[in-house]
Amino acid sequence: MAEPTDRLVEAFTTSFPVDRRLYPYDIAGSIAHCEMLGRERIIPRRESQRIIAALRQIEAEFASDSFQVQPGDEDVHMAVERRLIEKIGAVGGKLHTARSRNDQVALDLRLFLKAETANLLSQLQRLRHVLAAVAKRDQDVILPGYTHLQPAQPVLLAHHWLAYAEMLERDTGRFTDCRTRLDVSPLGAGALAGTTFAIDRAYVAHRLGFRSICVNSMDAVSDRDFAVEFLAAAAITGMHLSRLAEDLVLWSSQEFGFVELPDAFATGSSMMPQKKNPDVAELIRGKTGRLYGNLVSLLSVLKGLPLTYNRDLQEDKEPVFDSVDTLTANLSLLIAFIPQLRIRRERMRAAAAAGYTLATELADYLTNKGMPFREAHGTVGAIVQYCLGEQLGLEQLTVPQLRRFSPLFSSDVKQWLTPEAAVRRRRAVGGTAPANVRRQIKRHR
Repeated sequence: MAEPTDRLVEAFTTSFPVDRRLYPYDIAGSIAHCEMLGRERIIPRRESQRIIAALRQIEAEFASDSFQVQPGDEDVHMAVERRLIEKIGAVGGKLHTARSRNDQVALDLRLFLKAETANLLSQLQRLRHVLAAVAKRDQDVILPGYTHLQPAQPVLLAHHWLAYAEMLERDTGRFTDCRTRLDVSPLGAGALAGTTFAIDRAYVAHRLGFRSICVNSMDAVSDRDFAVEFLAAAAITGMHLSRLAEDLVLWSSQEFGFVELPDAFATGSSMMPQKKNPDVAELIRGKTGRLYGNLVSLLSVLKGLPLTYNRDLQEDKEPVFDSVDTLTANLSLLIAFIPQLRIRRERMRAAAAAGYTLATELADYLTNKGMPFREAHGTVGAIVQYCLGEQLGLEQLTVPQLRRFSPLFSSDVKQWLTPEAAVRRRRAVGGTAPANVRRQIKRHR
């Protein structure tokens, strides 16, 4: 170019403050690439060894935060190369033989996501174990299950906890699938068309722990599907954590009173001394919006890009890094937070028996006696209307009162009208019966 780049442009286009985070992966990729160059006699082995030794020194500088950034360090890749040439002279410039920043940055992001996906999978497993542990602890606690946020039927608290463990199991599957598709090395694709040097791409991929290599050089440098898939998995996981957080917000309110928040995971009000606010749960709920936004951000960057590399792809890293950090923090807090909740079992049990949650038991009772369910449904609806008018609970009704609505009622109906009995009878696979719940606890643990 005939003229130097304007300083405004340099400041606008630099990505080093963001992508310096990739330095361990950039250096690991450079070392593997350099080993291959020496192995294949593309550069002398002695020079390859000098380059690798200097790269390890540069990595130590980054790790100790002593790496000196220069104004021309456009990104982490150029910063490393600049420092390499400073340390060992012109021979450092041979590192970039048979390589482009296009395949280099694609490699670094894949390596980063491989490592972070493994970390998130470990956290998901830990949170599933936490949920299984509190489910085991709370096996005999009954609370109302809700539809439309209205009390519906009694369920075991353990069954409720395990519903979230099921969600996390699906999240684990999504991240595992994502990791399989990102486990492909793009290095060797060059700028877009491959390289004229006789490189050994398979050696580099194996050296870096990749399962295979990208077979189309144009796709290799422009593909960010793996990042989109990661962000989608993160957004869905965030949605699940947000739903769990919302339950905790509701349950800790005075109106529900099902749990008491540990002081270490709640805050007070700056004005109202009686308040204990569920800030942790609220922030987990709120930060889910960031996970959604990061997914939409990268999809928007990609939607209009022609093949192959375009500078727009520089915008792929910030949403990925932010989602990694956000989801890691949310999982870490829930792992520590949930076991310290104080369960108010008496309040839960009272709520499970209130609100006519046993109405379905009466309908099932009549159905078991031979009445068609739809007719039984209408009969019990009339009973509930009667109870509302008389301000009675279903369990307070006498058998003679029930027989006014159907002669099928007899003294054994009283065995149906407790939350414990309602829970025990749901023995079909997937139901809230204690035996089912014990099996699921064992599976998740």
